[in-house]
Amino acid sequence: MSAAEFFRDQFGKAPVHSVFVPGRVNLIGEHIDYNGGRVLPHALHRGVSLALSLRADSTIRVSSDRFDGLSEGRLDQSPSDPWAKYAVYTCQLARDLGWIKGGADLGVVSDLSDGAGLSSSAALCVAVLKALREATKVSVSDVEIAQLARRVENEYIGMPCGIMDQMAVAVARPGQALYLDTASLDFETIPLPEDVAFVVMHSGIHRELADGRYKQRKEECDVAKEYFGTEDLCHLSTSQLDAARGLDETIQRRVRHCISEHIRVVEAARLLKNKEFTRFGAVMRESHISMRDDFEMSMPEIDGLVETAMSFGALGARLTGGGFGGCIVAAVPAHVVQIWKDEVLERHPNAFVVE
Repeated sequence: MSAAEFFRDQFGKAPVHSVFVPGRVNLIGEHIDYNGGRVLPHALHRGVSLALSLRADSTIRVSSDRFDGLSEGRLDQSPSDPWAKYAVYTCQLARDLGWIKGGADLGVVSDLSDGAGLSSSAALCVAVLKALREATKVSVSDVEIAQLARRVENEYIGMPCGIMDQMAVAVARPGQALYLDTASLDFETIPLPEDVAFVVMHSGIHRELADGRYKQRKEECDVAKEYFGTEDLCHLSTSQLDAARGLDETIQRRVRHCISEHIRVVEAARLLKNKEFTRFGAVMRESHISMRDDFEMSMPEIDGLVETAMSFGALGARLTGGGFGGCIVAAVPAHVVQIWKDEVLERHPNAFVVE
């Protein structure tokens, strides 16, 4: 069912505007978008479709095909239904910016799994902003939309995320990787190959980034930023890190990941453009080891899934997303991808393919 059809069923009228925003999977570059690094996500074919119409009063009504019931509240109040908070707070930001004065009705249709690390929340915020851009004819670019969506998560939700997710879903299109400098927001798109499939597989372990562990990693990086006097941990040298003998060992490991992950992203973008997929896979594997050992954001179930993926022929595999559950992404030769999926899933019955 399209978002427009869903909206009509829920609200008994036709929407004024409808948009689709893809989810994203990060090929490499985890937890460095708030540390000045480069990242390499790609847009999925799955995503969030949203239909919207504006209201003259201050009522906000949100209906989603993923949740029962209709969430109804006011533009000047916090939403009573937690699942509606991203949509409601995005409308509140639009009001604070002067885009709208009244409320809105929103119908949301999504085929992104919540808690999978595929940026479902960023996609929803961007979708609301893009629909409101159409409805109000405000002149803002997709990059500005991404920056505003990040504000929703940082300032309204309290999630201290970087800019990668919002840029990936606001700018990239399905079939494209986004090579993004998160410090300058300079970017280029790289077509995905046809002879290698990037398979996204959910571990079966759902997580909520707002549960505190993501925030803890961000705070650990903030300690390092204060120590080194820089916002860009990714651009420190290994010799600078080695000389930091007064820095807590755990914080040193976090910085080591930031430095090495940034170097891997730069190499991975070059390898992807040059179609050097064997080495690209090796860099993915190195990234997972860094996330597991230095950033400590993986889990035994994730590690086991990565090992199985590699043992059955993946060129590379790694945890993707904020960590502590969610998905892996694996680079698999296209001609064996179905056999590979069947073999991996047979050994991990709780896992499932997302894309």
